[in-house]
Amino acid sequence: MQVQAESETCCELFLENMYRRGLVGKKLELIVTDGSSGLIRAVELVYPGVPRQRCWAHKARNIAGKLRRKNQEECLNGMRRIYQQQNRREAIKAYREWEARWREEEPAAVECLAKDLEEMLTFYSMPKHHWKKIRTTNLIERIFREVRRRTRPMTCFANKASCDRVIFAVFDAFNKRWESHPIRHFTQQS
Repeated sequence: MQVQAESETCCELFLENMYRRGLVGKKLELIVTDGSSGLIRAVELVYPGVPRQRCWAHKARNIAGKLRRKNQEECLNGMRRIYQQQNRREAIKAYREWEARWREEEPAAVECLAKDLEEMLTFYSMPKHHWKKIRTTNLIERIFREVRRRTRPMTCFANKASCDRVIFAVFDAFNKRWESHPIRHFTQQS
């Protein structure tokens, strides 16, 4: 039996391992996730009560998949205006305008955003200078792209340890970069 990498069990084991190694989350103020239901349930179990921001990039892709091609550009541009507002109240106003515009023509897209709207707007409760970085999972996705870029051309590894070394090197490089340029408000060292 093959276990899916993003299953609740896998995500829970991963998060519990991080917890046991010291990421207990006492100062954890926000968790940014994609729409993986397994990851969301695992986060709620291991780090209950920590606010969660859903990724706008993932949500936009989900919504795009529900739209007729002729409506994609206009609808997605309207959706982007929601998270570009200066505060949460204005974002909700922009959402209501977007929802009123698309409710009848693209009901599946409207429902897709409506069901997660609260978690889509969590970033507004954080310092404004972090909003752009925390409203998506782009920071972590960038690391995963770099791992794939480094490992795919190698087609095979001598053993698991050789693959681990390449992946470690990528993560280590990002860690060093972030050490000298941390997102201070979101580190455990306040």
